[in-house]
Amino acid sequence: MKNYSVFAAALFAVVLICGCSTKMNTPLTYDLIKVNQVGYYPQSEKVAVLEEGVEADQIQLLDAKGKVVWTGMVSRQAVSPWSGKTRRIVDFSDFQQLGTYTLVAGNAAQVVTIAEHALGDVAKAAMESFYLQRTGVAIEEQYAGIYARPAAHFDTCILVHPSAATISRPAGTIISSPYGWYDAGDYNKYIVNSGFAVGQMLLGYELASEYYDAQSLRIPENQNDVPDFLDEIYFNLRWMVTMQDEDGGLYHKLTEPHFEGFIRPVDCQQQRYVVKKTTAASLDFAATMAMASRLYAAYPEYAAFADDALKRAIHAFEWAEANPNIEYDQNALNAQYEPHITTGAYDDKHFEDEFFWAATELFFATGDIRYEDIARQYVPAEFALPTWGEVSGLAMYEWIIKGVHPAANGGAKIAELPFAKEQLVKMLAHLDERIAEVPTSCYNAPYGNREADFGWGCNGEFLAGQGVAYLVAYRATENDAYLHAAMQDADYLLGRNATGYCYVTGFGQKQVMNPHQRLSFSDDIEAPLPGFLAGGPNPKQQDLSEVKALGGYPSNFADESYLDLTPSYASNEIAINWNAYLVALLWGIEAAQ
Repeated sequence: MKNYSVFAAALFAVVLICGCSTKMNTPLTYDLIKVNQVGYYPQSEKVAVLEEGVEADQIQLLDAKGKVVWTGMVSRQAVSPWSGKTRRIVDFSDFQQLGTYTLVAGNAAQVVTIAEHALGDVAKAAMESFYLQRTGVAIEEQYAGIYARPAAHFDTCILVHPSAATISRPAGTIISSPYGWYDAGDYNKYIVNSGFAVGQMLLGYELASEYYDAQSLRIPENQNDVPDFLDEIYFNLRWMVTMQDEDGGLYHKLTEPHFEGFIRPVDCQQQRYVVKKTTAASLDFAATMAMASRLYAAYPEYAAFADDALKRAIHAFEWAEANPNIEYDQNALNAQYEPHITTGAYDDKHFEDEFFWAATELFFATGDIRYEDIARQYVPAEFALPTWGEVSGLAMYEWIIKGVHPAANGGAKIAELPFAKEQLVKMLAHLDERIAEVPTSCYNAPYGNREADFGWGCNGEFLAGQGVAYLVAYRATENDAYLHAAMQDADYLLGRNATGYCYVTGFGQKQVMNPHQRLSFSDDIEAPLPGFLAGGPNPKQQDLSEVKALGGYPSNFADESYLDLTPSYASNEIAINWNAYLVALLWGIEAAQ
């Protein structure tokens, strides 16, 4: 917990300084100044937010010896549209000297770090979290430290659920489906969310592959000739291929009938099943495997996989064309089949966006004009931030990226690619609207200014996801305003927000300590597994009945409705799709620096 010691030392210095001052008559408060608690880049914007209760207009930045190195004033104020609280904005961007400092404003103080690779450590931890989510293998001490654990959920004896039965694989047939990542706070594996998470990260990779290729991760494969990033993703891809039935369709999920208790993986006893083949799962798989066939083909170690991945993608797409409306309806399945399944549904009911994404990826993987024609049929009218249930944005990114990197498509310019320019225009219109809100926002970010910004998984889907869109826009336009907006979103995520939490476990002065995650709860280690993104403020509070006995939520205001307790699955769960956004955002920002 290095961050705690740095924080304590810095605050001790402030106490000594202020204790000698005749002007300091009250103790310092350390939760009234909101900053990015991980770090700022020297040349980047550096903004702090003073909450109500800060009794000063003049602000000072002190070094480790207590010397004043910067003095400034409040630049503006903003009023929360929900709570009516007034926040005041302090801009110290002109101070660029590397180091750890303490920002002091009257009775309040906060630690500030300025570093060349400010987000490097948290970015790497976000990606290494996927190693900690691996199933079917031992998590080794040399890579995971105190979070090492024995192998569990080998998934080599999985039963075909009656909902997934075919003539060649009747109910009760045993199949092997090992490896992959646990999906979220539970111990199951879902094709829809795995496909989305992999797709989001591979798109991030396409934006900045040289940076990604240079990064070393603490994983067993880090001595081979393949980028560690691709090695880690392959661990999940090798599971996904086992979920394809002989006819090309994809089982929706691999699951126990009911969520396990908050116990260790090795203590789990339920039989696991593959459940119903669906259109969404098959198309997400087709898109993901088509992407992988392009990106892994460059490495001899993965050449055979790349070839197989493309064949599997085509087969899955053909199955979806023949079965274009097979949704996952868990209640209907439970009315017809035993055992009942009550785990996560990922129950998408509309597949136009999946057809758009899958056809797009197959076009770029094969060059077959048939897939381009299909993609054209499903182009959405408007841009939407990508989520597991609305993946059209991933396809939009792909068309835009191919324009950004003409060599990736035979030298074509963006205006020459089919409807790529139109996709960019749609996306920029959406993003520019949010940037226009920053000058009046409470936390100086293009996020968090509308009540709709908050809800289940908002830190991933709405916040980090928005930041990734800004990175795509930055690469497409070379307009620094979009990189600037992405960094403002990262600042919000890492502490400059209404709750004051740094939402990535293991980082910041105010840390998430109790995520809704069975792995973290059951390992008898006080600190949770590091590098995971907590879901975020959720004013709907779907878990209120579970947390009410523990005191309930501290606030009903949209941006403050967050609870750092394990039972709070509505605000404090973790999930691989949310961490996929986090990786793409933080690695993209680091690459841009």
